Amino acid sequence: MSTQKDNDRGSSEHTSEDRRRFLQTSALAGAAALVGSASDSASAQPAAGEGAAQQSSTPLMTAEAEAAPPGEVQVIGADERCGSDFMVDVIKSLDFDYVCANPGSSFRGLHESFINYGGNDAPELITCCHEESSVAMAHGYFKAEGKPLAVMAHGTVGLQHAAMAIYNAWCDRVPVYIILGNHNDAGLRRAAEWYHGVQDAALMVRDYTKWDDTPWSLTHFAESAVRGYKVAMTPPMAPVVLVLDGHLQEEPIAKHASLAIPKLTIPVPPQGESGAVEETARLLVEAENPVIVADRFARTPNGMSLLIELAESLQAAVIDQGSRMNFPSRHPLNQSQRAGAAIRDADVIVGLELVDFWSTVNSLRDQLHRSYRRVARPEAKLVSITTSDLYIRANYQDFRRMQEVDIAIAADAEATLPSLIEEVRRLTTRGRSRAFEARGERLAEAHQESAANARAAAAYAWDASPVSTARLCAEVWNEIKNEDWSLVSSYYSDGGSWPRRLWDFDKPYQWLGHAGGGGIGYGAPASVGAALANRKHGRFSVAIQTDGDLMYAPGVLWTAAHHGIPLLSVMNNNRAYHMEIMHVQRMCNARNRGVDRARIGSELTNPNIDYAKLADGMGVYSEGPISSPADLGPALRRAVEVVKRGEPALVDVVTQVR
Repeated sequence: MSTQKDNDRGSSEHTSEDRRRFLQTSALAGAAALVGSASDSASAQPAAGEGAAQQSSTPLMTAEAEAAPPGEVQVIGADERCGSDFMVDVIKSLDFDYVCANPGSSFRGLHESFINYGGNDAPELITCCHEESSVAMAHGYFKAEGKPLAVMAHGTVGLQHAAMAIYNAWCDRVPVYIILGNHNDAGLRRAAEWYHGVQDAALMVRDYTKWDDTPWSLTHFAESAVRGYKVAMTPPMAPVVLVLDGHLQEEPIAKHASLAIPKLTIPVPPQGESGAVEETARLLVEAENPVIVADRFARTPNGMSLLIELAESLQAAVIDQGSRMNFPSRHPLNQSQRAGAAIRDADVIVGLELVDFWSTVNSLRDQLHRSYRRVARPEAKLVSITTSDLYIRANYQDFRRMQEVDIAIAADAEATLPSLIEEVRRLTTRGRSRAFEARGERLAEAHQESAANARAAAAYAWDASPVSTARLCAEVWNEIKNEDWSLVSSYYSDGGSWPRRLWDFDKPYQWLGHAGGGGIGYGAPASVGAALANRKHGRFSVAIQTDGDLMYAPGVLWTAAHHGIPLLSVMNNNRAYHMEIMHVQRMCNARNRGVDRARIGSELTNPNIDYAKLADGMGVYSEGPISSPADLGPALRRAVEVVKRGEPALVDVVTQVR
């Protein structure tokens, strides 16, 4: 036994000697070839009293050696600067607060200029762990702040990672400003730049972006950078892509080269034609049961104020379909929770930036043999006011089924509302005003009944374990209702949104809508992006985070911790992609096979994912998993205090499936 131990020790000593010899003869010889011998430097000698282990460690390079530049480095001249410095000047003129990026060599020149020449300020670089997270953060940021973020992505591989998030932003008509690195000149590409470079870099996403360009000079870049911002921000808004050549970024130019930055002027959104607006006002004033349906309507915070003004002028029912925060949830005219009944009774329906007018007035039956029926009255007059009629693409079918309408106004709905309100008031007589008041009283009663029904429904399974989704949302509301809060995630359950049924939404930033394209993986990074926007306003950001969505790119939790982005993420952890389970169950039923195996392939179990440990490993305060409803309130209370200190926190709650 002892002999073997001695042999092992001897072997270990021999191995150690070999390692020291290798380090001395190979590594140090290599260093000497580069910077000259530093082996005799006093700073490299061990201090008195240090042990043998310290003496055998790899010697440190001297300060003089570290300061010496590599032999073949080309240094920019005193009378020169690089092209990417000018690019930063242009980008700063566009007033970006942040640029999100997962680092990549194809934009290394611009990266260096941002952090050194630009001082890493306006824009500040936000380090992301995935390009899809970068774009989704920009998506959420815009919907909270009303201005775009810049995103940098690396060549072919970076754009492929970003593509799903770009598609979400496209479907949601959100302007994301994407800067894509590329090496256009094949004769100058390094080896790796061949498969990260591409002939037509933006081709892959051209079907779901509004505009792209590849500048070939710095003057071209300045014009295209400003043009791209202008195009992205002009309704209908959408992502744009600017492809930056690596050599254009890195090649020097004269320090005082005469390069101009064009002035940015955003066009005024188009308003509806006066005759069509007047006819719409006449229909609304004469209607017995007018309904206003809003979806991607509120482009600015003023959108909600305008819609309240129009609805109250008519005492008309309002249905907020939720792509934006259009109308206060507890306003007595809000009929969103009884949308079906309101549509059935309507004699005039005005759609404001509707994503899907057809599904608003029709119902599709998803059965073995699909069928549909009209739910609106056949004689009901339909009016559409939308920028969607101004811009449409062919390949990706996000424009939904065509709905016949009586008046189609191709204009920005928010910009059109002031003239529509003016016409409604001009046409309203004293007799119609009395009729409006009586209608408003009936709608207020219906609203109160819907609210009472929602509270009653939320009470079911109140003490169940795992936690019911209604109780989850009610407990979160109880902890944040006195804060200046913002729900930065889109969250739906049971065919509706528990927060929008139970919480009091009355500010434009309290609800940010959904992913647009329905792409899973949007929720977590979009929430972090929106929380980044809310941070400077002192708002309390909260996300009800679904489990499957977070697993697409959980690294965004690290981004929140690294940049000190305060966000409360409350896991709705039902341990499954439950929507997909329901779809498979539907197939099982249609094929008469039973649903007992429908969960296979869609569950997130065996092992269960511990999101609290995951978050803790990313540097985020965490608690859970919590399955007892009695433990939920205290855990949320502790997490709220963490977020109020300016840090992210996550509470993992194991929930019922719906």
